[in-house]
Amino acid sequence: MAVDDYVLVRGLRDTRGALARWNDNPWPVLGRWFAGALGVAVVLLCAVWFVSSTVIADPTPLSLPGLTRPAGPIDVLHVLFRNSLVLALHAMACVAGFIAGSSLPLTAARRRGLSRRVHELARPIAIGWVVAVTCFSLTTQAYIIGSNGATLAGQLHISTGVLMLTVIPHALPELVALFLPLAAWTIASHRGEWNDLLAATFATVAIAIPMLVVAATWEVYVWPTLLRAVSG
Repeated sequence: MAVDDYVLVRGLRDTRGALARWNDNPWPVLGRWFAGALGVAVVLLCAVWFVSSTVIADPTPLSLPGLTRPAGPIDVLHVLFRNSLVLALHAMACVAGFIAGSSLPLTAARRRGLSRRVHELARPIAIGWVVAVTCFSLTTQAYIIGSNGATLAGQLHISTGVLMLTVIPHALPELVALFLPLAAWTIASHRGEWNDLLAATFATVAIAIPMLVVAATWEVYVWPTLLRAVSG
């Protein structure tokens, strides 16, 4: 069997084994994933609140479906598309963790010379890429969402604190869903369970998708009603 074929077979076997193990007793692993993702979501929401409270609001009003114009299914799809890009980025980070921690060591052990050295160097590079993705995602989302929050709060003549209270019902589950793959990566790397990361990618994405659908629907159809209520 070729090296790449062996790695693929080993990866698929580990993935099936992890999914079967979790299916027998899902709550411990789900609890760790959700706890980690919830922690990141809370930190990000606090960062958003800080940014929205400190940046200068843009005087140009935001166009918000359900508030400044009628809302429709296309607006839900737009929110889902935007969030799917973030989820895909985080899922790829989880896959990179599997490659770095599981596949690359197996491949490197069966190579020689320069090829082996390249595979050995790829592991820290892949792990560094995951860390970079996490930092980039947190920083950019905090700044962009916070800046828009400052603009919307000024547009509605409400405080950023009140605005954040209206956002939490859909933003918290949305962010938890988006950060589930990164939470799985962090926990697996800490516990040395690199072989489970491919299974974790499938599981976390499958869990995140319906959560994102519900959050997007709430954001488009319910959140504008809350905004109108608090803005008087």
